[in-house]
Amino acid sequence: MKPTGTDPRILALAAEVAKSPEQNVPVILLKLKEIINNTPLGSSELKKIKQDIYCYDLVQYCLLVLSQDCSRIQGGWTTISQLTQILSHCCVGLEPGEDAEEFYNELLPSAAENFLVLGRRLQTCFINAAKAEEKDELLHFFQIVTDSLFWLLGGHVQLIQNVLQSDHLLHLLQADSVQIGSTVMTMLQNILQINRSKRTKMLLKIKKQKEEEDLRLRLQLQRQRAMRLSRELRLSMLEIVHPGQVEKHNREIEEKSALIIQKHWRGYRERKNFHQQRPSLMEYKAAVTLQRAVLKFLAKCHKKKKLFAPGQGLQELTDARRVELKHQVDDYLKRHPGSQMSDVASKELHAHAQERLQHYFMGRALEERAQQHREALMAQISTNIEQLMKAPSLKEAEGKDPDLFLSRSRPVAAKAKEAHLTTLKHMQAPWWKKLGEEPGDENVPKDELNVELGTLFIGGTKPP
Repeated sequence: MKPTGTDPRILALAAEVAKSPEQNVPVILLKLKEIINNTPLGSSELKKIKQDIYCYDLVQYCLLVLSQDCSRIQGGWTTISQLTQILSHCCVGLEPGEDAEEFYNELLPSAAENFLVLGRRLQTCFINAAKAEEKDELLHFFQIVTDSLFWLLGGHVQLIQNVLQSDHLLHLLQADSVQIGSTVMTMLQNILQINRSKRTKMLLKIKKQKEEEDLRLRLQLQRQRAMRLSRELRLSMLEIVHPGQVEKHNREIEEKSALIIQKHWRGYRERKNFHQQRPSLMEYKAAVTLQRAVLKFLAKCHKKKKLFAPGQGLQELTDARRVELKHQVDDYLKRHPGSQMSDVASKELHAHAQERLQHYFMGRALEERAQQHREALMAQISTNIEQLMKAPSLKEAEGKDPDLFLSRSRPVAAKAKEAHLTTLKHMQAPWWKKLGEEPGDENVPKDELNVELGTLFIGGTKPP
C-alpha cells in the first residue's frame, strides 16, 4: 500500500529508476543521499521520507545493486561505497509498518551480509593492488563500508549475532594487511561495545521486571493474609454470636462496611470538588477583602464629613435643650463679664473670626483631600506590590500575564519610553558617532515619544 502525501522528489526518483536502463540505476540512486542530507536529522519529516523510500522499493534497488559485480557499475567503488551509506541510513530509524516481518527477517540480514561480502572484495583488491595511491583509495572505500555496517548494527543490534557468526568476518580478521586488520579490529571492538551495552540494558530491564513482579507478589500475599485474618476474625465472631443473632450480626457488619465505603467516597468527592472550586473560592475571598476595605474607607469618609459639617447637630436639639444651653451661656457671661465693645468693633471682630473659620475649614478640606489622595496612592502601591509578588516570571507568563508588569503612571511610562528610544538610537547609530558620547546624551523628539503613549492605560483612565 503506497503512502499518502508522498514527497514529490521520491516520486520523481522512483519514476526515473523505473524508466531508466539497468546500468544507469546506481547513479540515479545516489540522488537519495542529497535528499536525506537536506532533511533535519531526527525529525518526523526524515522518518516520512525513509518510509516513502522503502514503500517505493528504492531500498531494495540499493540492495540489488550492491549484490552485483562492481566492475559493471558506473563509478565503480565510489558509487558502491556511497550506496552503502545510503542503504544504512535508510534502514536505521525506518518504521516499515505492515512489512515489518520481511524487513527485519530478510532485508536487514541481507544488507549486513552484502556489506561483509563487499569488505572481502575490497580486501582482495587491496592485496592485489600494486600502486600506493590505489591502495590508499581502496582502504578509504573499505573504511566507508565498515562504517556503514557499524551504523546499521547500531540501529539494529539484533544483527550483531549474525555478523559475529558470519564466515566473511572470519576471513576479514585473517587478512595479511595491517591496515585492513586494524580497521576490522576497530569495527569489531565497536560492535562488541554495542553488544555489551545492549546486554547491560537487557539485564537492567530484567532486574526491573523482577523487582516489579516481586512487589506485585508481596502485595498479593499481603492482601491474601489480610483477607484470611478478616475471615478468621469473622468466623470467631460468628462462634461467639448466638445462632439466632447471626443474621442481625451480618446485617450490622454490612451496614458498617457500607458506611466506611461511603465515608471514603464522600471524602474523595469533596476533595475533588474543593480542588475544582479553589480558584473560584480565592476570587470570592479577594472580592470580600476588597469590599470590606472599600466599605471601611467609605464609612471613615462619611464619619469625617458628618463631624466637620457646619451647623449639623444643632437641628437635632430640642427646645428644652436649647433653653438649658441658653441658661448656661447667660450664667457664664454673668460670672465672666466682658469689656465693653462698640458695634463697629464687634462686627469687625465677628467678620475676622468668620474669615479665620472659613480659612480653617478650607485648609482642612484641602488637607483631607490630600490625605485621601495619599491613602489611595498607598492602596494602589500595595495592590501593585501584591500583584507583582503573585505574578509569574516573564519566562512563564502566558496570555495577559505580562500586562501585570506595565506601569499605570504616565511619567514612569514616558520616562521608560524615552530611555528605550535613546538606547535604541544609540545602538543603531554608526560607530563614528559614538566616539566621546554617552548613551544618555541624545535628545528624543516628542513626536516619537508620544507614538505609543496614547494606547496606554494610565492613571485609571480609559484610552480614547
